[in-house]
Amino acid sequence: MESNPHNLEGGQQSQLDLSFLPPIFISATHLELADLHDLEDQILEVGGNLTYDIKEARIVLSKAERKRRIELDFRCSGLWVEQVRPDSTAEAEPINTVAESALRPTKRRKLDRSEEVGKSEDKAVVIDEDDSTASEAEEHARARPEPVRSLSSTTPLDARGEKTRIEDRVLTLLDSETVKVIKVEWFERMLKTGRMLPVDEFITYEGRVVSKPPEVGGSTASKASVPTPTGKLASPKTILERAKADAPQKDHSSHGYRAHNYRRMRDQAPTGGDTSFSHGGPDSTDKTKYAHLLQETTSEHEGNISSEIPEMPDWVKKNVKYACERLTSADPPNKAFIDQLEKIKLARLLTHDEIGVRAYCTSIASLAAYPYRISNPRELLHIPGCDVKIANLYIDYVNNGVCKAALDAENNEDLKILRLFYNIWGVGATTAREFYYQRCWRDLDDIVEYGWSGLSRVQQIGVKYYDEFLSAIPRSEVEQIAETITRHAKSVRDEKIQTLLVGGYRRGKAECGDVDLIVSHPDEEMTKDLVSDIVASLEKEGWVTHTLLLALTNTLRGQQTLAYKSEEGKGSGFDTLDKALVVWQDPSWATQDQDLAANPKAKNPNVHRRVDIIISPWRTVGCAVAGWSGGTTFQRDLRRYAKNVKGWKFDSSGVRERGSGRVVDVEGWGDEKNRAKTMVEAEQRVFEGFGLEYREPWERCTG
Repeated sequence: MESNPHNLEGGQQSQLDLSFLPPIFISATHLELADLHDLEDQILEVGGNLTYDIKEARIVLSKAERKRRIELDFRCSGLWVEQVRPDSTAEAEPINTVAESALRPTKRRKLDRSEEVGKSEDKAVVIDEDDSTASEAEEHARARPEPVRSLSSTTPLDARGEKTRIEDRVLTLLDSETVKVIKVEWFERMLKTGRMLPVDEFITYEGRVVSKPPEVGGSTASKASVPTPTGKLASPKTILERAKADAPQKDHSSHGYRAHNYRRMRDQAPTGGDTSFSHGGPDSTDKTKYAHLLQETTSEHEGNISSEIPEMPDWVKKNVKYACERLTSADPPNKAFIDQLEKIKLARLLTHDEIGVRAYCTSIASLAAYPYRISNPRELLHIPGCDVKIANLYIDYVNNGVCKAALDAENNEDLKILRLFYNIWGVGATTAREFYYQRCWRDLDDIVEYGWSGLSRVQQIGVKYYDEFLSAIPRSEVEQIAETITRHAKSVRDEKIQTLLVGGYRRGKAECGDVDLIVSHPDEEMTKDLVSDIVASLEKEGWVTHTLLLALTNTLRGQQTLAYKSEEGKGSGFDTLDKALVVWQDPSWATQDQDLAANPKAKNPNVHRRVDIIISPWRTVGCAVAGWSGGTTFQRDLRRYAKNVKGWKFDSSGVRERGSGRVVDVEGWGDEKNRAKTMVEAEQRVFEGFGLEYREPWERCTG
């Protein structure tokens, strides 16, 4: 089992308690997503008041140290600040005695969910300004008793006095109307030593919140100097013509007229417009409107909201926080409301709010697992991962048929362009923001005309087949593609090849965005370099038009389970199996002979599809199937369950013990006579090895 990160060397238990500090916000800049989640959990474990809304924060933990980068991060989160001169705020003298320390006003303690719900039986729930969406880590923190502010009586007076003086010094610096950016190193050192440390030398920036400048923002940019964003797609024909069959175009992005036209846009805030899509979300700018909604609504008087709260399912009563421990169907009773939350979540993703994305993922997954249609907003307060913010969004949805935050996200001009770029295959949220805010592109035509030669090969293909990749694939076509790949796999090996469609198809989707197929063979030698042979065979017959990625990572490491730590001591990625990501096109069409007779260069009219071919050795094929079958949150929680409950590291190549790095054979490969006969049987053994109830793929639809 993984050791407690808060235990010091030699077995000394950490006494670090950050409950006295003002709200803390974590900047995602320069942090890997996994490190961001770990840092969030660690802060909550020591009582820190973590917030997902930067507008509430007085402390921002960040790895960014340059002034311009820090201010850009604030603007990306919808907050405008100006730096405070170091000598503009007087520093109070530190309090030197425990008695004087006791005179400090104590912070108002937040009620946990059980207290809030209990009070709602007697009177209406009062909503405070904390509109953050709870994550699993927060739920764990809320279950802990309120940290005791007074020092232990067993602590020597001198030690207590020293600790108090440090706390007072920190509070003196932090209890103000300014917001301080502090190095992450400060918290990491305290976590390692188990004691409070002075903060002075770790502050990299101090700012005062100011109003948004009227001349800045996408909606106020001069139309004479900035083209009006259309958000419209260029047709595939136009893109293909301008791309000239992948021929590189001259990059005009450095031309003077281009730079002049977009100079003002380059300096504008990433969120743009009048609506903030920061951690607080669009609705955070109108908190007074939302604050009273849970207390009393028009719909309640009209009978749209019931006063009855049904009997909670067992997983709610037990506060089950991992999605892999509960059933989540593909068509939940609250799907319409969940769709609204999905739109808000996407806005968080596009505005670089990783913590907000995670929080919404948790709320959505819990709602998707809830077996009843929500009839009362207070019902949501019982559900793990949901809080007053989700309840207020629900009331907004009931009263208006739509969430204002979701509607704002859909109508925001900046987000329209970011979504356009984000939907290019090979372009993530970070690159989409770069295209818009740094390169000043507004549509696909801009990419082709001004930046084609600077795109990666994968991104060029993503632009060329933009609409085709976005078109859904019917299940019948998915099955035909899988049959063709299976036929070729058997032709390059033998009839013992097994394949299984995973991803959205296995979860029961009527239409899929792409095709994910796992290929394996009971003989481990047969899966070595198998993906190269399959792709070569498919290309020869004309099924594959482009190979976007051909990875032999697993073959090169002897098809062994991924090491727990890399040679550099860092964690490794989740999926490192052999795989091929290809562009697929049926080489035959109904009028092929006539078309070619009339024009030997006639183009194939069949739509291009995205296909992933994944190769797994049989010893861990169950892990591969489990790793490619569930919804995103289900997969995330399966890895977190493995880490926090079992002390393991799980990925699609197998399971290892954390610390020792020993391979855990959850599929029974070591017992040659009783090895799994099918991929599904192997997957069932993975669930059994984890101590989890097996969930059918269509019961893992967490989103």
